Amino acid sequence: MAETSNLIQSTQKILHKALDMLGYDEGMFDLIKEPSRVLTVRIPVRMDDGSVKVFTGYRAQHSDAAGPTKGGIRFHPDVDRDEVIALSMWMTLKAGIVNLPYGGGKGGVICNPKEMSQRELEGVSRGYIRAISQFVGPLKDIPAPDVYTNAQVMSWMLDEYSMKHSDNPLEFITGKPLALGGSKGRSTATAMGAVMVIKKALEKRNIKMEDARVAVQGFGNAGSFISKILHDEGAKIVAVSRSTRGLYDENGLDIDYIIENKDKTPDIAEDLGAKVLTNPELLEIDCDILVPAAIANQITEENADRIQADIIVEAANGPTTEKATEMLTEKGKLIVPDVLASAGGVTVSYFEWVQNKTGYYWEDDEIQELLEEKMNKSFDEIYDFHETRQVDMRLAAYVIGIRKTAEAIRYRNWA
Repeated sequence: MAETSNLIQSTQKILHKALDMLGYDEGMFDLIKEPSRVLTVRIPVRMDDGSVKVFTGYRAQHSDAAGPTKGGIRFHPDVDRDEVIALSMWMTLKAGIVNLPYGGGKGGVICNPKEMSQRELEGVSRGYIRAISQFVGPLKDIPAPDVYTNAQVMSWMLDEYSMKHSDNPLEFITGKPLALGGSKGRSTATAMGAVMVIKKALEKRNIKMEDARVAVQGFGNAGSFISKILHDEGAKIVAVSRSTRGLYDENGLDIDYIIENKDKTPDIAEDLGAKVLTNPELLEIDCDILVPAAIANQITEENADRIQADIIVEAANGPTTEKATEMLTEKGKLIVPDVLASAGGVTVSYFEWVQNKTGYYWEDDEIQELLEEKMNKSFDEIYDFHETRQVDMRLAAYVIGIRKTAEAIRYRNWA
């Protein structure tokens, strides 16, 4: 797809700049600019009507120089090879930013879970793991949930891997239910990590939480949790949106009511006395913090001049184009890039992996404290580099994010 191919190209361009700043030559870039391996698999599944349908899946492993690769598996009709490649590269950056002993991995299957029964979904989950089982493992490549996959899917995958290997390594996969070695705090980790960097950004702009006006584009798992947490901490959520439309109220929306009724009430705007707006309109409203938590390429050179938010926190993957990043940075906007803002998920996945390996499990407050320590330290390091070297936050994040992998490659004498 053109969109994901562009994401790969823009990622490679920024990686090239980051490696130049770190003093590495073209040989290092040639090794890092693409995944070490990309696996394509075919998954036969007996459907409920008796027919056999063959699904296509992918697994990309960007680099295992710094440790096993790590990354989610998404089930979606629009999954493609280029998307999986781009996401695996970003996972390497996220792991480096929060200093985890991982490289980046990512997987996906082309399917539509909304049109499948639980039995068919289980068939795809188990079939995918059977197909990639020789390429993954607790010290090779560790999967996790992503779009349209969850703790149940991870449970089926763990069980299939266990049967295939006559073993029961809980640390093979993360995002599991607590009964199978899952970690407390995992389901909200991505949102919590984003909220933690939002707080740091507010500090840099001298804005109090209770004075902050927030707009959130995308009300899925990340967007809804971010809205709820910020609302509970005193921020005014003035706009939220889903795929088709958004809601706006300059006095603040009732987030609890929206969460409780988002799938029930078609006239929720009327219930709340809120204005209906489009997704593009939401991006341009007057607010302090804009959280793009939906899809890629939402803020472009076409609308960047109309973005009024002082702080943009990218909870989605690639929501701001390279040109828009330049334009917004020149205007003095603070962009917290996706590879930092959404690093909470992989961080708590790492905590789960450690807990599985040691057999000792942590409480919610311990998870929260450790996550906050990681996110705050990462934000400070990236912000300081951005200030000291006078580069945008995205390039600063790429420099910090790729440094560990590049050093590991150098010490291994691969490039």
